[in-house]
Amino acid sequence: MNKAFVRESDEEEDDEGGPEAAPLPAGTRNYMTVRGHRRLLDELARLVKTERPDLVRVVAWAAGNGDRSENGDYIYGKKRLREMDRRIRYLTKRTESAVPVDPRDQENVEQVFFGATVTIDDGEAEASYQIVGVDEADPGQGLISWLSPLARALMKAREGDRVRFQSPAGWRELEVLEIRYV
Repeated sequence: MNKAFVRESDEEEDDEGGPEAAPLPAGTRNYMTVRGHRRLLDELARLVKTERPDLVRVVAWAAGNGDRSENGDYIYGKKRLREMDRRIRYLTKRTESAVPVDPRDQENVEQVFFGATVTIDDGEAEASYQIVGVDEADPGQGLISWLSPLARALMKAREGDRVRFQSPAGWRELEVLEIRYV
């Protein structure tokens, strides 16, 4: 079958595409915790050393089976390989530009800075959040990006301070109950 009728492309896909791509504002550094940096390096190593070679073997096997236009293993394998290569490029860029910060090295532990775990009270409930890099943020797990509105409002606050910030639900005010660097 003619390549014109197959949904494959020789063009490189966008390096920053996909939901995992969290753009950094121009001129800012890519801060991340040492633990988050290690997690990205481990994922990169796993993809490069194990998963990609295994997938290349599957694609090569599928390519040897003849007609590639109707070969599901080959078509899916090539698509997965492009996705994996995009993720490898993304991880490579992010880990190379990363500035790992160990929260335990923070000297001024009375104020909120990058890496702090902050317990807050919004008047209804208490919650704890750790301020982390954009690549490790997961609000459901209590990890918020240092660029998020909440983290920006908390920066330099001390225990007992009240901070106000704009959330998607409108203006909110909360009290800083505890600051830890773990």
